[in-house]
Amino acid sequence: MKNKLELSEAEEISLLQEYYPERPFTEKETEALDRDVEKKITSNKRSIFKVISHLKALRRYMTDSNVKWYRKSIVVAALIYFITPLDAMPDFAPLLGYLDDIGVIGWTIKFLGEEITSYYD
Repeated sequence: MKNKLELSEAEEISLLQEYYPERPFTEKETEALDRDVEKKITSNKRSIFKVISHLKALRRYMTDSNVKWYRKSIVVAALIYFITPLDAMPDFAPLLGYLDDIGVIGWTIKFLGEEITSYYD
């Protein structure tokens, strides 16, 4: 099964044109976009590891029997939003499509405040 981020050039152009019909995209532009995304990811590795750290903390929080069910339900909703491909910004666009997902996780961490700090490594 193909990973949702593994698109051929033709598929990538087709998706971009579907979401931005007023503007034609060329193969050269999508290659430049891929390079820019790759560069951004490698320059933001620290941020990516921070998101992973948040996700691990949320998982530990979820498995703690002392956490009330209604607090866990907030985390469940955030994690479902994070893993579901259908959301406010389509996940087909690398990095860009995950901004809303990361925002929801960040909001959840902020909402839980001090309550979540003991669940980090």
